[in-house]
Amino acid sequence: MHIVIMGCGRVGSTLAHTLVDLGHTVAVIDQDPEAFRRLRGSVSKHAVRGVGHDREVLLSAGIDRAGAFAAVSNGDNSNIISARVAREAFGVEHVVARIYDPRRAEVYQRLGIPTVATVRWTADAILRRMVPGDGRLTVGPEWQDASGTLAMNELTLPPGWAGRRVADLEERVPMRVVYLTRRGRIVLARSGDPLEEGDVLHVVAHGRDLDGLSGRLHDDETGRG
Repeated sequence: MHIVIMGCGRVGSTLAHTLVDLGHTVAVIDQDPEAFRRLRGSVSKHAVRGVGHDREVLLSAGIDRAGAFAAVSNGDNSNIISARVAREAFGVEHVVARIYDPRRAEVYQRLGIPTVATVRWTADAILRRMVPGDGRLTVGPEWQDASGTLAMNELTLPPGWAGRRVADLEERVPMRVVYLTRRGRIVLARSGDPLEEGDVLHVVAHGRDLDGLSGRLHDDETGRG
């Protein structure tokens, strides 16, 4: 898959290198040519100078063939505008924007743009949203007990699960949903609660099962036997 990243700071450069290591092609956009010094190897050959909401800049980065777009610059407005252009003008399937003001999260979620507030931002989190279900993606858990028996992680709900209950999901996948992030807000999960598209699940599972959870969710996406 080809992926376009706007912002070549610490998170953007980490994403670029990780995605290339996973076998994807990547182009990185930034206004500051000095920022590209963070890129190494073949990634540095696909650096595009400019702003991420400029159509010509995006086309130079290969947005017309991209399967994912991440806006991870240091400006909320730039990130969300660029993300909307990628989604609405070019039809990119997986789009995510980094934000610094979590109060804006619900507004952006209503526009169909998944966001993560910077206080919780990691390269791991964006990777989970950009390449969901990729079995080669090995990122660490959010929490793990000292023995390694139990671990907690976050998973983005596949669209096919929307409308079904938390209990339905827990019956089919070996995990327990502790809480949800929904439109930028924390929601305690109850077994009878319906799931919504865009929910981020924070789940606990046996450490041995953790790596396969995302794949199981996508394999059983309809939630039906």
